[in-house]
Amino acid sequence: MAHVYGIDAAGEALLAGPVAKAKAVAAAHAEDVDGKGRFPDEGMRALAEQGLWGLCVEKAAGGLGAGPNLFAGVVEELATACASTAMVYVMHVTAGQMVAASKTVADRGALLAEMAAGRHLTTLAFSEKGSRSHFWAPVSALVEQGAGFSTSAQKSWVTSAAKADSYVSSAQAPRAASPLESALYLVRKGSRGVRIAGPWHGLGLRGNDSAPVSFEGLAVGKGDLLTEPGKGADGMLQVVLPWFAVGTSSMAHGLCRAAVAATAGHLGAAGFEHAGTKLRDLPTLRARLAQMSIRTEASRSLLGRTVASMAAPTAETPLLVLQARAAALEAALEVTDLGMRACGGAAFSRHLPLERVFRDARAGWIMAPTVDHLQEFVGRALVGLPLFG
Repeated sequence: MAHVYGIDAAGEALLAGPVAKAKAVAAAHAEDVDGKGRFPDEGMRALAEQGLWGLCVEKAAGGLGAGPNLFAGVVEELATACASTAMVYVMHVTAGQMVAASKTVADRGALLAEMAAGRHLTTLAFSEKGSRSHFWAPVSALVEQGAGFSTSAQKSWVTSAAKADSYVSSAQAPRAASPLESALYLVRKGSRGVRIAGPWHGLGLRGNDSAPVSFEGLAVGKGDLLTEPGKGADGMLQVVLPWFAVGTSSMAHGLCRAAVAATAGHLGAAGFEHAGTKLRDLPTLRARLAQMSIRTEASRSLLGRTVASMAAPTAETPLLVLQARAAALEAALEVTDLGMRACGGAAFSRHLPLERVFRDARAGWIMAPTVDHLQEFVGRALVGLPLFG
């Protein structure tokens, strides 16, 4: 049967080999990562050892040159095991795509080669305290200073904050007339003026090391710019948003699949000794499981259509990207909720992994662009309005 994301035989072999090996490591440590709220070092190291940090890095730089469809397949598999590992990986690949698309950053080739070799972990640092989930509207600004720039910012949440070797960040361009006239730039580990506010204590995705980060008088050289001043929104919307949407959608689908598998397993194993029946014999519980599976596969199909469209873009592609992310995040909420209800006390008492995936699914709802934003964007697109008005 053809893969729902259009993955070819070589991609299937990657999923069955290197990805499966990294997934097994992530799965073995998932409960500990969640329970202690610690970074998934083992899973990320396994991904690096299998050459998967460079999954979507061009082959000329030592990567595998994969497209959005294989990215979706890899993230989905990881998320069935450990969503924190999957989230860190999504941010790395997405930020790496912005580096790859840059025509201004000075050491693009060297950065990509380090990523492909598993020696450079990158991430995004967009959302700010002053503009909250409106990631496209930074309130910080680049100020011309000598041959380069300086900036100060309060970034709200940065995944892999303490672990990343670089941040792909944003600020208004000098003399910008609006926040949309921005620039993207690279912040390197060890840069003077970078301060991580504290550890992450989230409800879900507890291992993704997400924390507020402040920049105070940070020097940004012209060689650190990932876009030309004033062109940052283009990078956000044309590169970052599509890859982030694919990654987080497939992560949501991994959580859905994990919930379906755990629920099906429980219904088949648990039962009523006095009656000699299983939970699976109850039509109400079978119906809930059916709803979970149908909702999951419908959303996966939409993402499959989306990644196919990204490979051969049309005017419809941006709308599909927005729709796919909204559908996947809503599916994850619905499917994990149904799983918790179907499995009852076994789920709420944490005897099953459902409680963890239930919490992890909630994190996607509030990550910018939120579902509310996505619905507004889709509605505006459908009636012919610009996304930002």
